[in-house]
Amino acid sequence: MPPPPPLLLLAVLVAAAARPGCEFDGSLAATCVDLQLRTCSDAAYNHTTFPTPLQHRSREAVETSSEYILLSVLHQLLEGQCNPDLRLLGCAVLAPRCEGGRVRRPCRHVCEGLREACQPAFDAIDMAWPYFLDCHRYFKREDEGCYDPLEKLRGGLEADEVLPSGLPPTFIRFSHHSYAQMARVLRRTAARCAHVARTYSIGRSFDGRDLLVIEFSSRPGQHELMEPEVKLIGNIHGNEVAGREMLIYLTQYLCSEYLLGNPRIQRLLNTTRIHLLPSMNPDGYEVAAAEGAGYNGWTSGRQNAQNLDLNRNFPDLTSEYYRLAGTRSVRSDHIPIPEHYWWGKVAPETKAIMKWMQTIPFVLSASLHGGDLVVSYPFDFSKHPQEEKMFSPTPDEKTFKLLSRAYAEVHPMMMDRSENRCGGNFLKRGSIINGADWYSFTGGMSDFNYLHTNCFEITVELGCVKFPPEEALYTIWQHNKESLLNFVETVHRGIKGVVMDKYGKPVKNARILVKGIRHDITTAPDGDYWRLLPPGTHIVIAQAPGYARLIKKVIIPARMKRAGRVDFILQPLGVGPKNFLPGLRRTGPHDPLGGASPLGEGTEPNPDPLRARRQPSAGGSKPWWWSYFTSLSAHRPRWLLKY
Repeated sequence: MPPPPPLLLLAVLVAAAARPGCEFDGSLAATCVDLQLRTCSDAAYNHTTFPTPLQHRSREAVETSSEYILLSVLHQLLEGQCNPDLRLLGCAVLAPRCEGGRVRRPCRHVCEGLREACQPAFDAIDMAWPYFLDCHRYFKREDEGCYDPLEKLRGGLEADEVLPSGLPPTFIRFSHHSYAQMARVLRRTAARCAHVARTYSIGRSFDGRDLLVIEFSSRPGQHELMEPEVKLIGNIHGNEVAGREMLIYLTQYLCSEYLLGNPRIQRLLNTTRIHLLPSMNPDGYEVAAAEGAGYNGWTSGRQNAQNLDLNRNFPDLTSEYYRLAGTRSVRSDHIPIPEHYWWGKVAPETKAIMKWMQTIPFVLSASLHGGDLVVSYPFDFSKHPQEEKMFSPTPDEKTFKLLSRAYAEVHPMMMDRSENRCGGNFLKRGSIINGADWYSFTGGMSDFNYLHTNCFEITVELGCVKFPPEEALYTIWQHNKESLLNFVETVHRGIKGVVMDKYGKPVKNARILVKGIRHDITTAPDGDYWRLLPPGTHIVIAQAPGYARLIKKVIIPARMKRAGRVDFILQPLGVGPKNFLPGLRRTGPHDPLGGASPLGEGTEPNPDPLRARRQPSAGGSKPWWWSYFTSLSAHRPRWLLKY
């Protein structure tokens, strides 16, 4: 056989050097076949073609490839992050879309957006970005006729829902909302009030649903100096749906009343930044909604898609607080997340909330539940772990009672004098209770808020029926509307101000201490702070490393409903930081949440032990996941290695 012509040999060598992957011309004619790949069964199209851009020539070749194996386990590897977005993006390459005898290429901007958002998740497990998700090689620009491979995932969320004829835009439909309906209402509302509202996502649920938030503020998307931040969260348990609906209705009410010129609502939105997350557990809601109101069991849909109770999934900092409480001169606030926490199962919903709390300086929060009619407040975990019910107050017991009463005392059913009603057993307590005095549990969101950040969170149980029938929703809204507004307005109690140096430069992470209350709060990056306090006389201290502490006496009148302005100008010390209360030791180079640290300057957030475990050793050993891939495929995916 004669040797191949030189030009042909050169072409073969170039093609071989290009592996992994080859250039793929989607403009050529193709034979469309049914898409039968299980991992790609929820793609936005039904037909594909062979060979693929990766030169797989059959379905069997795709299914045995290391690229396909990677797609099938990505959600476990990345612990739910970027799921199912990355899987669908990968399917667009492994099983290209085929229509009318032509191959359509996915859009480059979608790939680039996902790479920016998801690269930290790959870095956390020491994995290289997959070569077949090369945004320039396998994806096209919009002007080249690309398509969005995530269109089905977002399907229906952008469409406007037409209201029945004759109804005003201020109309609120008091009904249950599916995920798509909820998303439409939030986005439509934000569009109506675009100058004071916006929607954004704080992350994804395990099954890939956006955790959608709507924000109301005079400058949406920006933290304004001394404007307090409030969050309201519903549906942490998927089958407790009243809170989800109340926040959807509150969203529409705030927008409509603002546009109608309601002075109370305009004042509230112009002085407060409000974040509403109607559903923290959209996956669990789908399970509960499938059974429907009246048929839902007490626990069906309570957990997320990983079967995790999200209100037991937060770090247990309360146990650490009790350990530190008996030690003088050691801080027992802003407690770091313990290393061992990251070795357990951390839901993507939980991680999203924690990252959210790190990026925004929340002052006040409420979590809306169902199953009883009462307001509870921290601590939720008993100071004696063996006691199932034991009064376990925080240092801010008086403030938490004030916040809880702000909700309960304007709620007509919570103030109903009948002991036979739902929640009647809490009547003598004023329909408020210390959480651990009701029942003790660890891993709750409210305790975590208080002990890890500046935020004070209460828990509101909205009624004894977890999934109320549709005809009951309007009444529940009428009972809770004023309570929700009154509670949000309490963020303007206490004091606020700015801590700066003698040149007027803000001092971030300065500590604000109140004598007699062993719980400090810290200043935001702009040097502003908010300290919720009950009426009375308080000695307030501001301190920061490298500055002399400054002490002020503050008197808060009983009827004062606007936070008093108390600024501090700190003077530098001659030598190093003095008179500064030592904190807990915090070491480690990595932040597992990937966000800004809420801790004081000069300290580092707690490391992610999983990440530490996954780093290759000095001897060059492979990452922990390498043996899994090599055991399943004859082709070793060295393109996943970073070293």
